[in-house]
Amino acid sequence: MERFIRDVKRYFTYTKYSAKSDLKNEVASSYLNWLWWILDPLLFMMVYTFISVIVFRSKKEYFALFVFVGLTLWNFFNKTVLGSVKLVRNNQAVVSKVYIPKYMLILQKVMVNGFKMMVSFGLIVIMMAIYRVPITVNVLYIIPILIVLTLFTFGVSCFMLHFGVFIDDLHNVMQVVLRLMFYMTGIFYSIGDRLEDPYRTILLKCNPVSNLIESARLCLLYSSVPYRKLMLFWGVVSVVICILGIRIIYKYENSYVKVM
Repeated sequence: MERFIRDVKRYFTYTKYSAKSDLKNEVASSYLNWLWWILDPLLFMMVYTFISVIVFRSKKEYFALFVFVGLTLWNFFNKTVLGSVKLVRNNQAVVSKVYIPKYMLILQKVMVNGFKMMVSFGLIVIMMAIYRVPITVNVLYIIPILIVLTLFTFGVSCFMLHFGVFIDDLHNVMQVVLRLMFYMTGIFYSIGDRLEDPYRTILLKCNPVSNLIESARLCLLYSSVPYRKLMLFWGVVSVVICILGIRIIYKYENSYVKVM
């Protein structure tokens, strides 16, 4: 742990400026520039809202916001985890010339996707004002929810980075796995309302992303208390995953360049 803290302090400046560079490069050749970070989840929200409200006649309160909150948290998790699979290979020119702890590449992705998530949350706040969503003290639960989501995403990404070096097809496999996970996470439907036990219990307890998304909706939109015990459980599990992921990277990172 001491080595981890020391390395984070040492390489944090590089990681921060690298994240800024990635954000600038993403929109450098785009006419709409940073607006794409809002339009991307917003357009998906409109599609899923149309399908659910018009086609399936969903009567869920604040449904547009319901979908947008789910997409915002899911996109952060999905893009970070999937992007970490080829992270070492995509940065081969850097990692083969200078030493940098490989998990700092993940931290860079977390910063980039975290910034985009905050942009989306800014839009959520505006939409909450438009829809006149009542605000209570429970909205503060969004802070530990985002912390747990970040820890879980970072931990899983550490393992994806490691195995992505040795397994060429892992990226394709993860695309399929994450697509299946997307439909089982309840982005455009409520797991708690639409599913019966044991499926509801299984998805809420065994899928931390679905649990965190449901909890975010409860505290932001419906003035309710989230699943606090499950949040605490997955918070502890996420810390353990992070520790194991960091250790496995430290143990094998010197062999990554040789494998590539």
